Amino acid sequence: MENKREIFHVLTRRFGLLDKNCCSVGSFEISTIQSHILYEIDRQHEPSMQQIAQILTMDITTFSRQIQTLVNMDLVKKTPSSQDKRVSILSLSVQGKFVATSIDHAMNVYLDEVFSHMDENEREMVIRSIKLLNEAMSKSSVCCTPLY
Repeated sequence: MENKREIFHVLTRRFGLLDKNCCSVGSFEISTIQSHILYEIDRQHEPSMQQIAQILTMDITTFSRQIQTLVNMDLVKKTPSSQDKRVSILSLSVQGKFVATSIDHAMNVYLDEVFSHMDENEREMVIRSIKLLNEAMSKSSVCCTPLY
């Protein structure tokens, strides 16, 4: 029987998820979590801090520190909601949009290169399998929580 844990450890290392910084864009060194935050802010329409923290399953304190770092880097704007001043709405600055787009492009180039080593059937099988795994993980009672 295959060692499932080892397969995921190797995948994590090869995908660079253990690296402190995932990306360099111009003078910006972006961590993996910051990359995820930029991606989600870019995908959502006027998201609140709570919405993005929830999507990323981060506690709000840790998330707030990351947002403050991104605000200080002039990549993210945080503005009070017009409906409820206690809620902060997040958006990307022009620089933030450039960084997010650059990371997205680099990731797509990387994934295209990785998938180029497979034929069309293999690519479809991998994508289908990842979707199936994501769906199973979303139903798991232990997904996204510590196991101990």
